[in-house]
Amino acid sequence: MGKFEMYEDKAWETRFRLKAGNGEIILASEGYSSKAGCENGIASVKKNALDEARFEKTTTPSGKFRFNMKAWNGQVIGTSQNYSSESWRNNWIGSVGRSAPDAKTVEV
Repeated sequence: MGKFEMYEDKAWETRFRLKAGNGEIILASEGYSSKAGCENGIASVKKNALDEARFEKTTTPSGKFRFNMKAWNGQVIGTSQNYSSESWRNNWIGSVGRSAPDAKTVEV
């Protein structure tokens, strides 16, 4: 089972990362100015995790594959790591749907 880790970064912003059951980071957020904002971001990931239309597939200038998860208003909720192939990227998009809906949130 996946989990959301919520933490403060060096700039005192609150962020989250979604981890798969094996501990791999699937999705990482941008910084939020408040804990409540971060919790809303987590709720949005849970709500949208199974909606394929919420995933924007991209390619970096260096040829790596990644994805952004977007809210209904088009705002980026979270960004993946870089993957070496489209199939790996697509596999990890599927992992968001398998991990996020029932994931617990822990503060680290």
